[in-house]
Amino acid sequence: MFKIGDKVVYPMHGAGIIEAIEEKEVLGETRQYYILRLPVGDMKVMIPIATCKEVGLREVIDDDGVERVFGILRDKSTNMSENWNKRYRANLEKIKSGNIYEVAEVVRNLINRDREKGLSSGERKMLENARQILISELVLATEMAEDNAKTMVESAFA
Repeated sequence: MFKIGDKVVYPMHGAGIIEAIEEKEVLGETRQYYILRLPVGDMKVMIPIATCKEVGLREVIDDDGVERVFGILRDKSTNMSENWNKRYRANLEKIKSGNIYEVAEVVRNLINRDREKGLSSGERKMLENARQILISELVLATEMAEDNAKTMVESAFA
C-alpha cells in the first residue's frame, strides 16, 4: 500500500504524487481511493486502492532506472513491423504495460521512424502520449523541471 506523498506511476497517464487517501461513494459503493496529482498536465485521478495492483500502479524509477531509460533512448531502434496496424498495436501494448523501459522504446522507435519515413497522425499522437508519460516519470524521478526533462529526452537523439 502506498502513502500520501509517494511518487507513483499510473499506466497510460504517467507519474504523479499521492495527495490524499479518501473514502468516496461511487455508484452506491463506498471505497477507498488514492487521489493522485499528475504534475505534467495538472490532472487529478482517483484510483481505487482495491484495484491498484491490477491497474499497474507502481513506484517511480530510481537513479539507475533513469540511466537505463536514457540508455534505451540512445540505443538503435528495434525492428518494428512495416504494417502500420501491427506496429500501432504493439506500441500501444508497450504503453499500456506501464513499464517505463517499454515506453522509452516506443518513444525512441517512433522518433526514429518519424525521421526516416514520417508518422501517420495516429502514430504522432501515440508518440506525444508516450513522450508525456516518459517525461512525467523523469520529472518525478529526478526532481527536475519539465522543460529540462524534455530537453534531456530530445538531446538523447542528437
